[in-house]
Amino acid sequence: MYKTRRSRSVDPPLVVDLDGTLVRTDILFESFFLLLSSSPWKAIEAIAALPRGRAALKSQIANQAALDFTALPFNDDVRNFVETEHRRGRKIYLASATDERYVRAVADGMGIFDGVFGSNGTLNLAGSVKATSLCEAFGAGGFDYIGDASVDEDVWRKARNVYVADARPSHLAEIRIWAPNAQAIGMRRVQIEDYLRAIRIHQWLKNLLVFVPAIAAHELVAELGAVLLAFLSFSLCASSVYILNDLLDLKNDRAHSRKKNRPFASGRVPILHGVLLFPLLLLGSLVLALFLPFEFLQALVGYYALTCAYSFYLKKKLLIDVTVLACLYGSRLWAGAAAIGAALSPWLIAFAIFIFFCLALVKRCSELIDRLQKSKQDPAGRAYRLGDLPALQFMAAASGAVSPLVLALYLNSESVRALYTYPDRLWIVCIILLFWISRVLLLTQRGEMHDDPVVFAATDRTSLLSAAACSGAILISI
Repeated sequence: MYKTRRSRSVDPPLVVDLDGTLVRTDILFESFFLLLSSSPWKAIEAIAALPRGRAALKSQIANQAALDFTALPFNDDVRNFVETEHRRGRKIYLASATDERYVRAVADGMGIFDGVFGSNGTLNLAGSVKATSLCEAFGAGGFDYIGDASVDEDVWRKARNVYVADARPSHLAEIRIWAPNAQAIGMRRVQIEDYLRAIRIHQWLKNLLVFVPAIAAHELVAELGAVLLAFLSFSLCASSVYILNDLLDLKNDRAHSRKKNRPFASGRVPILHGVLLFPLLLLGSLVLALFLPFEFLQALVGYYALTCAYSFYLKKKLLIDVTVLACLYGSRLWAGAAAIGAALSPWLIAFAIFIFFCLALVKRCSELIDRLQKSKQDPAGRAYRLGDLPALQFMAAASGAVSPLVLALYLNSESVRALYTYPDRLWIVCIILLFWISRVLLLTQRGEMHDDPVVFAATDRTSLLSAAACSGAILISI
């Protein structure tokens, strides 16, 4: 179960928990979502082992999923404390309910542990079971223990000294009732900003597209209630998808220069909270959709199904991924039209195809340019190579150039003359759009583009001024 090493310290062994303590994540969820992302059927087969117990489930997943333990979000406070104790010559052990193979891999990678304790396929090393195992190895009161959760109480009660990692003030106060000398290693404080980032509330800007059909038809005032409800429903649905995608893409996010700071990838929001959040958000979205026409619900379900297909499979397929991304942008227009019972204009459909395909390609170009600037290899989890960049840039430029052309053709149609008193003034919009797309392409080439062009547009001063100018041009044309 463990091996010994000569120690220069008179202190008893220090035993460290893994999940939520040494690392700010849960290895079981990590490995499951990794397996679900790479081999969904194997993940489903692994769940079939659950009737035999949690240890059997963990063992089945460990047989299939190979984690990159060097990329895990370590708790620096705990890690520094443990490394300091190791340098003092103290014996250090890693004990976790995680499958023993994973525990040993983490221990081997750090190189400071004298032994490991972990679940073995039949024995789930958690709570009282862990306490018993440690008492058999070191004796009651013969070790110090660092844990983080209520399930660790059985072990803390058998330990000489109690250490609480990322302690919540209320939890630490409860522990000190029966362990007055319990020490905190870092304090946990709930950061609402992290949860807002997790649901990607800034990405709700994309869902403003549901307003476009009502604006284009000059029916926004009459249909404002329905459009606002559609916006909220679609936003909750999109947030549900974003969370699921983040859980499936933890490995790739941690290899990305910016995405590694996302709440789940960085460990600032527990994976378990994401597991609970994404179905709740989806349920809220569906409840709101029931107050809108059935066609809106169809658009919402279609969006969710396509996004799930993208998350599980299509995002790894060459060019299919950007085509799907463009369709996901377009689905917001479909949903907006369905919410007010209107049909999408063929002109709007054509414009959306080209502008959204351009933005999807810009997203991929920015990722490749970022890797080139950092001298990294081809991106993991994607079908693109660094050598594909010139072709992708050409396609983005071609698609982007066509979208103002479609708009120009639309300005000469009878539909415009029927809706606008001064249609010639709308040429201002066409010119601004051509300028904005050209600037986006140039900034992407320079490596100054955010990996999400919509987020860039919402935070870029020139883009906001361009949007304001377009809105003004439309208003003076009515």
